[in-house]
Amino acid sequence: MTLDQLNALSPAAAKGELERCCGSERWAAAMTGRRPYGTTDELYRSAEDMWWSLEAADWLEAFSHHPRIGERATGWAKDEQAGLGPASHSTMQALAALNREYEQRFNHVFLICATGKCADEMLSEVRRRLTNDPAPELRIAAAEQAKITRLRLEKLLTPSLESSRTV
Repeated sequence: MTLDQLNALSPAAAKGELERCCGSERWAAAMTGRRPYGTTDELYRSAEDMWWSLEAADWLEAFSHHPRIGERATGWAKDEQAGLGPASHSTMQALAALNREYEQRFNHVFLICATGKCADEMLSEVRRRLTNDPAPELRIAAAEQAKITRLRLEKLLTPSLESSRTV
Protein backbone atom coordinates (compact mmCIF):
# COMPACT_ATOMS: atom_id res chain seq x y z
CA MET A 1 0.00 0.00 0.00
CA THR A 2 1.22 3.51 -0.72
CA LEU A 3 0.72 6.58 1.41
CA ASP A 4 -1.73 7.92 -1.19
CA GLN A 5 -3.71 4.68 -0.96
CA LEU A 6 -3.81 4.90 2.83
CA ASN A 7 -4.98 8.51 2.58
CA ALA A 8 -7.73 7.51 0.12
CA LEU A 9 -9.20 4.65 2.20
CA SER A 10 -12.54 5.07 3.88
CA PRO A 11 -12.20 5.99 7.58
CA ALA A 12 -13.20 2.47 8.65
CA ALA A 13 -10.76 0.80 6.28
CA ALA A 14 -7.92 3.16 7.23
CA LYS A 15 -8.56 2.60 10.93
CA GLY A 16 -8.48 -1.15 10.34
CA GLU A 17 -5.12 -0.93 8.57
CA LEU A 18 -3.67 1.29 11.27
CA GLU A 19 -4.91 -1.05 14.01
CA ARG A 20 -2.74 -3.74 12.41
CA CYS A 21 0.21 -1.49 13.29
CA CYS A 22 -0.90 -0.59 16.82
CA GLY A 23 -3.75 -2.15 18.77
CA SER A 24 -4.82 1.03 20.54
CA GLU A 25 -8.24 2.03 19.23
CA ARG A 26 -7.74 5.67 20.26
CA TRP A 27 -4.39 5.80 18.47
CA ALA A 28 -5.81 4.30 15.27
CA ALA A 29 -8.85 6.58 15.34
CA ALA A 30 -6.72 9.69 15.88
CA MET A 31 -4.28 8.67 13.15
CA THR A 32 -7.20 8.07 10.79
CA GLY A 33 -8.64 11.49 11.60
CA ARG A 34 -5.34 13.25 10.89
CA ARG A 35 -5.27 12.13 7.26
CA PRO A 36 -4.22 13.03 4.66
CA TYR A 37 -0.51 12.72 5.33
CA GLY A 38 1.72 14.57 2.89
CA THR A 39 4.80 12.41 3.46
CA THR A 40 5.74 9.22 5.23
CA ASP A 41 7.85 11.29 7.63
CA GLU A 42 4.72 13.23 8.55
CA LEU A 43 2.89 9.94 9.15
CA TYR A 44 5.72 8.61 11.33
CA ARG A 45 5.94 11.85 13.34
CA SER A 46 2.17 11.85 13.87
CA ALA A 47 2.28 8.22 14.96
CA GLU A 48 4.96 8.96 17.53
CA ASP A 49 3.30 12.16 18.79
CA MET A 50 -0.10 10.50 19.05
CA TRP A 51 1.35 7.48 20.85
CA TRP A 52 2.98 9.56 23.57
CA SER A 53 -0.16 11.67 24.05
CA LEU A 54 -2.20 8.59 25.04
CA GLU A 55 -2.93 7.35 28.53
CA ALA A 56 -1.67 4.18 30.19
CA ALA A 57 -4.96 2.38 29.47
CA ASP A 58 -4.44 2.96 25.74
CA TRP A 59 -0.91 1.60 25.96
CA LEU A 60 -2.17 -1.48 27.79
CA GLU A 61 -4.81 -1.98 25.12
CA ALA A 62 -2.09 -1.95 22.45
CA PHE A 63 0.08 -4.36 24.47
CA SER A 64 -2.83 -6.79 24.74
CA HIS A 65 -2.76 -7.28 20.96
CA HIS A 66 0.68 -8.89 21.09
CA PRO A 67 1.38 -12.59 21.57
CA ARG A 68 3.78 -13.53 24.33
CA ILE A 69 7.36 -13.77 23.18
CA GLY A 70 7.87 -17.39 22.22
CA GLU A 71 4.23 -18.31 21.77
CA ARG A 72 2.75 -19.13 18.39
CA ALA A 73 2.67 -15.83 16.54
CA THR A 74 1.05 -15.02 13.22
CA GLY A 75 1.35 -12.25 10.66
CA TRP A 76 3.89 -9.55 11.33
CA ALA A 77 4.52 -10.83 14.87
CA LYS A 78 5.72 -14.14 13.42
CA ASP A 79 8.30 -12.34 11.29
CA GLU A 80 9.27 -10.08 14.19
CA GLN A 81 9.94 -13.07 16.43
CA ALA A 82 11.91 -14.98 13.80
CA GLY A 83 15.01 -14.83 16.01
CA LEU A 84 13.38 -17.38 18.29
CA GLY A 85 13.51 -20.06 15.59
CA PRO A 86 16.90 -21.52 16.46
CA ALA A 87 16.40 -21.23 20.25
CA SER A 88 17.00 -24.26 22.45
CA HIS A 89 14.18 -25.95 24.33
CA SER A 90 15.60 -24.75 27.66
CA THR A 91 15.74 -21.14 26.42
CA MET A 92 12.12 -21.34 25.29
CA GLN A 93 11.09 -22.82 28.65
CA ALA A 94 12.91 -20.02 30.48
CA LEU A 95 11.19 -17.42 28.27
CA ALA A 96 7.79 -18.92 29.00
CA ALA A 97 8.43 -18.93 32.76
CA LEU A 98 9.77 -15.37 32.75
CA ASN A 99 6.85 -14.18 30.59
CA ARG A 100 4.49 -15.46 33.30
CA GLU A 101 6.55 -13.86 36.06
CA TYR A 102 6.64 -10.56 34.17
CA GLU A 103 2.88 -10.57 33.63
CA GLN A 104 2.26 -11.28 37.31
CA ARG A 105 4.54 -8.41 38.31
CA PHE A 106 3.41 -5.79 35.77
CA ASN A 107 -0.08 -6.95 34.69
CA HIS A 108 0.74 -6.82 31.00
CA VAL A 109 2.59 -8.87 28.43
CA PHE A 110 6.37 -8.48 28.19
CA LEU A 111 6.81 -6.25 25.17
CA ILE A 112 10.03 -5.93 23.22
CA CYS A 113 10.75 -4.92 19.67
CA ALA A 114 11.97 -8.42 18.75
CA THR A 115 12.98 -7.65 15.17
CA GLY A 116 16.61 -8.64 14.72
CA LYS A 117 16.96 -10.06 18.23
CA CYS A 118 17.80 -13.65 19.07
CA ALA A 119 16.15 -15.62 21.86
CA ASP A 120 19.08 -15.17 24.24
CA GLU A 121 18.89 -11.37 23.84
CA MET A 122 15.16 -11.40 24.60
CA LEU A 123 15.71 -13.69 27.57
CA SER A 124 18.40 -11.39 28.95
CA GLU A 125 16.15 -8.37 28.48
CA VAL A 126 13.14 -9.86 30.26
CA ARG A 127 15.42 -10.83 33.18
CA ARG A 128 16.82 -7.30 33.35
CA ARG A 129 13.43 -5.62 33.08
CA LEU A 130 11.90 -7.76 35.83
CA THR A 131 13.99 -5.70 38.26
CA ASN A 132 12.28 -2.44 37.21
CA ASP A 133 9.60 -0.67 39.17
CA PRO A 134 6.15 -0.73 37.51
CA ALA A 135 5.92 2.93 36.41
CA PRO A 136 9.26 3.07 34.58
CA GLU A 137 8.65 -0.39 33.12
CA LEU A 138 5.34 0.75 31.65
CA ARG A 139 7.17 3.58 29.84
CA ILE A 140 9.86 1.15 28.63
CA ALA A 141 7.18 -1.17 27.26
CA ALA A 142 5.46 1.84 25.65
CA ALA A 143 8.75 2.80 23.98
CA GLU A 144 9.05 -0.75 22.64
CA GLN A 145 5.48 -0.49 21.29
CA ALA A 146 6.42 2.78 19.57
CA LYS A 147 9.32 1.01 17.82
CA ILE A 148 7.06 -1.87 16.78
CA THR A 149 4.44 0.55 15.47
CA ARG A 150 7.02 2.38 13.37
CA LEU A 151 8.28 -0.88 11.85
CA ARG A 152 4.74 -1.98 11.10
CA LEU A 153 3.84 1.33 9.49
CA GLU A 154 6.90 0.90 7.27
CA LYS A 155 5.72 -2.63 6.38
CA LEU A 156 2.20 -1.36 5.70
CA LEU A 157 3.54 1.19 3.24
CA THR A 158 6.02 -1.11 1.54
CA PRO A 159 4.71 -1.78 -1.96
CA SER A 160 4.15 -5.42 -2.71
CA LEU A 161 6.05 -7.02 -5.58
CA GLU A 162 2.83 -7.09 -7.59
CA SER A 163 2.17 -3.36 -7.23
CA SER A 164 5.78 -2.39 -7.94
CA ARG A 165 6.01 -4.23 -11.26
CA THR A 166 5.69 -2.25 -14.43
CA VAL A 167 3.39 -3.61 -17.06
